Amino acid sequence: MVDLRKLDDVTGRLGDVVLDPSGWPGFMDELCAAIGATGAAMLQSDVRTEDIPRTASITDYFTNVYFPNNLHLTDIRAARGVPRLLAGLDVITDADLFESETEMLRDPLYVSLGEFGLKWFAAIGFRAGSALWGLTIQRTPKEGMFDADEVKALASVSARLTEAATLSTVVGRSAIAGITNALDLIQVAAIAVGRFGAVIGMNSQAEACLGPDLMIRHGRLTLRDRHAQAELTGLTDQLRCTPDLLALPSSAPIVVRRRDKRPIVIQMQPVPPAARSPFLGARAILLIRDLEGRVSFDQGLLVTTFELTPAQARLAVKLARGDSIEGAAQEIGVSPATARNQLKAIFQKTGTHRQAELVALLHKVK
Repeated sequence: MVDLRKLDDVTGRLGDVVLDPSGWPGFMDELCAAIGATGAAMLQSDVRTEDIPRTASITDYFTNVYFPNNLHLTDIRAARGVPRLLAGLDVITDADLFESETEMLRDPLYVSLGEFGLKWFAAIGFRAGSALWGLTIQRTPKEGMFDADEVKALASVSARLTEAATLSTVVGRSAIAGITNALDLIQVAAIAVGRFGAVIGMNSQAEACLGPDLMIRHGRLTLRDRHAQAELTGLTDQLRCTPDLLALPSSAPIVVRRRDKRPIVIQMQPVPPAARSPFLGARAILLIRDLEGRVSFDQGLLVTTFELTPAQARLAVKLARGDSIEGAAQEIGVSPATARNQLKAIFQKTGTHRQAELVALLHKVK
């Protein structure tokens, strides 16, 4: 039996999961308590993956039966129910899907549910952008099927779920954009990818790295280096198999070898909690370092910070970018002896004693 007061109280706190998507299972637990159900899960109408948010009470069924036995590919509730949701129904139940209880219980999906003590079903339809989702709810035989009054109560939740899912997607995209833009400011290339490796966003530094060795093809990052591409594919598999609401395991950097150029190094970082919306599907930020690239330094900042002369700042920048003292001197147009004298002055003004120490310091203030 649905407790309308509890149901209204639970749905009134949907804003919490917008800001923290890890709260979806807890929200569904509270929802089940309010409507007299055993468990719940969220399924997308056309893409059903193992990382769906669900309550702990039905996790064993999804983990050990539903996905391993490919029932997600033949789910009769999706085949018969999704068209009804698309046609405008807010809630579907078993009564909408079958002509009789006998027909229902003959279906392989319902046979498997019965083995876990589950029987009756309802789904609240809602949208996240253009994608149709269903918050599916399971009851035991004792809890009983959903009657007309209960369906009406559940229908009142549909619009709130759509609002929460939409806001959650917006918050997630904003979080991703904030990260990539911030990394842009410190000249770090970053690409955000989803659970299937699709590119969700990238900053201008990443765009500058694109070329024949690193490209976006069919919406995915593609590498010419076959070994690196195999590692990237393995990383994508890891993203697909790790639930949205769990942190990603650590992974080794991917080194992209190039002809006649230094390599590109790709490292994976998890997205922040606010971006782990099940509706957005953002899973990781790929940080890209082009070892051939020229690091940008603000010579004026070096002059102001360390009281260097413009000539000393120019030399310091050359050295920080990896040039030898002789190469820097030639490019600047001074003799090696003059460059060495300038370097001594730079050491004194920056409080450093070796070229490696100077380079490390300058990289902190670039």
